[in-house]
Amino acid sequence: IKLGEDYTDITTTIHVFNQRTDMSEDSYPGKNWEAYIADFNEMYPNITVEVETDTNYSDDSLLRLQSGDWGDIMMIPAVDKADLSEYFLPYGTLDEMEGQIKFANTWDYDGLVYGVPSTGNAQGVVYNKRVFTEAGVAETPKTPDEFIAALQAIKDYDSSIIPLYTNYADGWPMEQWDGQIAGTTTGDSTYMNQKLLHTKDPFQDYGDGTHPYALYKVLYDAVADGLTEDDFTTTSWEDSKGMINRGEIATMVLGSWAYSQMVDADSHGEDIGYMPFPITIDGKQYASAGADYSFGINAASDADHQAAAMVFVKWMTEESGFAYNEGGIPIAADDNDYPDAYAEFGDVTFVSDESALEGEEDLLNALNADSGLNINAGGKEKVQEIIEHASNGDMSYDDIMAEWNEKWTQAQEDNGVTAE
Repeated sequence: IKLGEDYTDITTTIHVFNQRTDMSEDSYPGKNWEAYIADFNEMYPNITVEVETDTNYSDDSLLRLQSGDWGDIMMIPAVDKADLSEYFLPYGTLDEMEGQIKFANTWDYDGLVYGVPSTGNAQGVVYNKRVFTEAGVAETPKTPDEFIAALQAIKDYDSSIIPLYTNYADGWPMEQWDGQIAGTTTGDSTYMNQKLLHTKDPFQDYGDGTHPYALYKVLYDAVADGLTEDDFTTTSWEDSKGMINRGEIATMVLGSWAYSQMVDADSHGEDIGYMPFPITIDGKQYASAGADYSFGINAASDADHQAAAMVFVKWMTEESGFAYNEGGIPIAADDNDYPDAYAEFGDVTFVSDESALEGEEDLLNALNADSGLNINAGGKEKVQEIIEHASNGDMSYDDIMAEWNEKWTQAQEDNGVTAE
């Protein structure tokens, strides 16, 4: 598709279903949906774009997908890759799409690509640079121990500042911890979709401050040491944005997509920074990087709607500036214009997960479902339970990890997986 040249004769209306409720508000400090659509209509005035957003998108999108009542474009929810062709139109082959976009393998199956990422994210920690400086933390921490020490220094400096805000109550931010589990903690692009499936006791302590054990222990220790909010049941995602901007919160574990929202939340945007998660592997830091929600086009829409949808997705990818504006990794393959969020990632290696091995495309989903851990698949409850146990002091971290290992082992056995 050549934007501005192809499909200019189409007159139609397309419906876009997505999770960005904040972008539907006039008060959104960044560029909202209305502004993007106005820009799109300068190039394609005869394609009307209707946007529908949902605050409970991860659940409601699955229901809408199954009903078929979702319009022409949606952000692809957590579906089995084997089912992609039932719902979505392929954009092209994996080889073709890898020449056009980053993270092309996010929603590929049997050699075809069904999703184009809206933006890319690296995983890390949003933090208030001024608070760190005033508390005497001169360098961003690179190991779990250094991070906990930094949080303690902040608490000692000013006990009114929340060193690490969990965002427990909203639930979904808990899933941001899972996002760090692969590349960030192992530096291995095959870990998430290949090695984890066959690893015996993946939540064991490797003894060197790496792997998933080290990741979730940061959360447990921060809560147990009183370095988080007083009452985790009363946290507020919307309030947290302004709080970290003003220096009332020091850190939050979130994807890079959150950076611009924190910068824009109040008048101290210059104080917001984004650091790699504090895990170091053989002297080097890595950051899991991958696609945010991806645009999928309805396989059941008619030809004009599909063509218009394809044009809109390509425009969002190549012309809109959406990824940059949202502090994300640009998606067009030849776009290397990274936003300010990545200023501290100069020496960090981004790790993008490789696809599953042939024949194992849906094995991770099966292990997730059977174990109940739902890693990177809406598994907020298990992370919330870490906070609960750490706060109540009724279960040690090692016991939690042993329980996770038992569940994973049982799921491997139930699915005939040989673990090593």
